[in-house]
Amino acid sequence: MTGGPPVVLAALDIDGTLVDHDDKLSDRVRTAVGRVAAAGVHVVIATGRAVHGTMPVLDRLGLRHGYAVCSNGAVVVRLHPRLPGGYEVVHAETFDPTAALELVREHLPSALFAVEVAGSGYRLTAPFPADELSGELVIVPFAELLHRPATRVIVRSTDHTPEDFLALVEKIGLHEVSYAVGWTAWLDLAPEGVSKASALERVRDLLGVPADGTLAVGDGRNDLEMFAWAARSVAMGQSADVVRAAAGEVTASVSDDGLALVLDGVVPT
Repeated sequence: MTGGPPVVLAALDIDGTLVDHDDKLSDRVRTAVGRVAAAGVHVVIATGRAVHGTMPVLDRLGLRHGYAVCSNGAVVVRLHPRLPGGYEVVHAETFDPTAALELVREHLPSALFAVEVAGSGYRLTAPFPADELSGELVIVPFAELLHRPATRVIVRSTDHTPEDFLALVEKIGLHEVSYAVGWTAWLDLAPEGVSKASALERVRDLLGVPADGTLAVGDGRNDLEMFAWAARSVAMGQSADVVRAAAGEVTASVSDDGLALVLDGVVPT
């Protein structure tokens, strides 16, 4: 669907949308993103990745100005090549993760836990699978994750499925936090009310973009709020049924350059 008001802001997920799960970015997608940005559309990456995991993707896309939403909405950065590292944090939401950490650990004592240190890396209880986390990784006792402000907490268990995590969240209740379950057995905890959507609304206001000029493309459960926020929402073809059902449209899978098909309709080749 390409009718309706023109797209002024395109919010794009990274993993499973811009890149596949081997971190491959196709030439077709890179070209489509560049063409849309060159046409004046605000391309805003909206990802669960931390800032240091997001910046290399922005470099590959040639996006060096504007804004990016990281850590599932807990961190908003402004991009500019003259800034140290190419960005500055303009907004960060933090919370005390103690109660949530202790509650989850009570039910998943063998899980891996990590607390994001905005802009640098993670404090974690044990090594995660290779290449899942980026930045400085410091292994600490579980107690050292508690009673410190955090932008995000990650719970990882190779013994459980995403469905197991969803059932656990429903069983134990997680109050005063937001949560998102990843495509693997991965649970993100964030400050209450924080999501990609809440951060994108902040960016939309900063840019003065009309609400009916927004587009969101993603493939995960952490994109559901973003879909509800956007005037036009598109799920990737390989998305789970619940994600596809929440979007206004469904495009091809990431392996078939589904994002490029969407962007070709925004700014034709």
